[in-house]
Amino acid sequence: MITTVVSVKVTVGENLMIKKNRLAPDFPTGDEKRICIVSGLYGDELQGQYVCYEIIKRIKKQFDMLTGIVDIYPFVNPYALEAKTREIPGTELDMNTLFPGTPDGALGEYIAYSLMADMEGADFCLDVHGSNLYLHEILQIRMNDEGEDELMPYAKLLNTDMIWVHPSSQVRKGSMAYELNKRGVKCFVTESNFAYNINQNYCNQLVDGIFALMKDMGIWQGRIREPRKSPVVYDDQMTFINAESSGIFVPKRKVYGKVREREVIGYIIDAMTGSVSEEILSPRDGMITAMRAYPAIEEGALLARVVGITDE
Repeated sequence: MITTVVSVKVTVGENLMIKKNRLAPDFPTGDEKRICIVSGLYGDELQGQYVCYEIIKRIKKQFDMLTGIVDIYPFVNPYALEAKTREIPGTELDMNTLFPGTPDGALGEYIAYSLMADMEGADFCLDVHGSNLYLHEILQIRMNDEGEDELMPYAKLLNTDMIWVHPSSQVRKGSMAYELNKRGVKCFVTESNFAYNINQNYCNQLVDGIFALMKDMGIWQGRIREPRKSPVVYDDQMTFINAESSGIFVPKRKVYGKVREREVIGYIIDAMTGSVSEEILSPRDGMITAMRAYPAIEEGALLARVVGITDE
């Protein structure tokens, strides 16, 4: 059932509307578990839209296997999606800094407030992101170590390639995940791919994990694919590689690639002189979890991340 979560008059004759699709058993008992899938907090991240589509499609094919409530929110920042921007157009505000919002606030704050109210009481929420324009990311979970013990059982079922646990001191207050966890709704974020793009392989991998999680929660009774064992990574295992010069970045390796310390993973070239400005070396043995996708770079730009793990 498709319902309207937010409806706001923004100009003469025009309403901003945010909708959700609730999938629930035909004859509910009142004891059903509830999961929320949220997408589109940033208008340039499109992975979540395909994930929402695929979840709904699979449930419809075996609707009799559904024994809980699945709330799908495909476009929670619709103006940004239409404008192809990360922020709310006009205000240029980052939607994911406005939670928990307020009923009397500006547009973004009111949307945040309404979404929080609608998700109140859910058992779990997954906030599906893509990456930005500049980085190609492997499929990963990002979570706060403050709630690690409670969140990890959910994370291990989601079939991702990495679970990255951040110190609570680095977690941004005002994000949807942070505020939902404060209110007792377990939530974390997935990242993958890069902006303005959909990678169906990443999306289907995550959807397989979502169904595995829903089965564990008692929401789904159909067959699932066994989720892979995701390595858990902490900040001291992750090394950031930043440019020391400006120019054009030419990668020689890809995400998921295993590298050795001081192995070349790319070059920064000078198109004017036809020379190499900088040779980019891996700082450690490990795996590339993020690689620069947009080649024009300035000094200090993030080029890659390498995680020092040896597990397959």
